Amino acid sequence: MKNNVSMKSIFKPIAEVFRRYHVTIFIVVIVSGLATSVMLLNNILQSSTNISGYSQNGTSTSFDQATIDQLDQLHTSADNTQTIDTSKGRISPFSE
Repeated sequence: MKNNVSMKSIFKPIAEVFRRYHVTIFIVVIVSGLATSVMLLNNILQSSTNISGYSQNGTSTSFDQATIDQLDQLHTSADNTQTIDTSKGRISPFSE
């Protein structure tokens, strides 16, 4: 008895499975690819926020006394040093 196995007889069942389930296989491949990319991006974001190995540079900044005096003279938002003159009524900012 001669056993004749051809390529056509081997791939015929496989081709029939792909022909029948090609949409399902496509959806499974796309969803698994998206899930993999989301997990990789999540891993990248988690590792980028890890600052345990970060060392801050010891850059010291100094101000001279003139700059400090100018900063002390600035008004805070709690200071109400400006009075608004409302005796003229309402003025339209769009009129010339």
